[in-house]
Amino acid sequence: MADELVHYEVAAGTATITLDSPHNRNALSAQLRRELSTALANARDDEAVRVIVLTHTGPVFCAGMDLKEARGAGAANQGVNEFPQILEQLWTSPKPVVARLAGPARAGGIGMVAATDIAVAVREATFAFTEVRIGVVPAVISLTVLPRLSSRAAHELFLTGETFDAERAAAIGLINSAVDADGLDAEVDRYVKALSLGGPKALAATKQLLSSPRPATPSDGFAAMNELSAGFFASEEGQEGILAFAQKRKPSWVPQD
Repeated sequence: MADELVHYEVAAGTATITLDSPHNRNALSAQLRRELSTALANARDDEAVRVIVLTHTGPVFCAGMDLKEARGAGAANQGVNEFPQILEQLWTSPKPVVARLAGPARAGGIGMVAATDIAVAVREATFAFTEVRIGVVPAVISLTVLPRLSSRAAHELFLTGETFDAERAAAIGLINSAVDADGLDAEVDRYVKALSLGGPKALAATKQLLSSPRPATPSDGFAAMNELSAGFFASEEGQEGILAFAQKRKPSWVPQD
């Protein structure tokens, strides 16, 4: 049996999913895609999990699709099913997902970074949409990347395939912060702790809200948003949060250290 390429661990309400295929720069091979999709499903279904961290071993976060597997007659089917499913799992996860990058990301790897809710990278990390330089199109990842980037940056970087650094990635909205290597884990932990304070159902609903089409005018949306807000104020989770605030204690959903 082939060695496991994706590790899954849960501690203190956080599921850590680790890409562990450094021999090919954590490329999205068929095995890695299958295992990653399974790990994301496990995190979604585990009631003990509040936040998901996606990280990696080795010097590269993810090099994109495994190009060795993409050669030959089966190339047209490369990642047709698993990779869009992975992006969908990341994007629609009811639990917040944090990407931890201690190294570069390319192509499909950037698609995963864009699909997470929060992404932190070391300053030395680099990024590139290399698809056009090998004669292919960044089609699937565009669905998660384009909502993050400014239009000018998207045109420039998708069309040129040029490499850009973590500071530029933060400036154009691809990641949240670029930090020194020795501060990476502290920054990720800061986000994880902040996310863990939110009510699970409230976080899931807020994620849906962030991804929903905006009404043409505020007036068009007030009725629906008022109903959503009132429902959560009256909910068991909302009442627990209000009571905990009044009693100056942590709500029951906050994981124990």
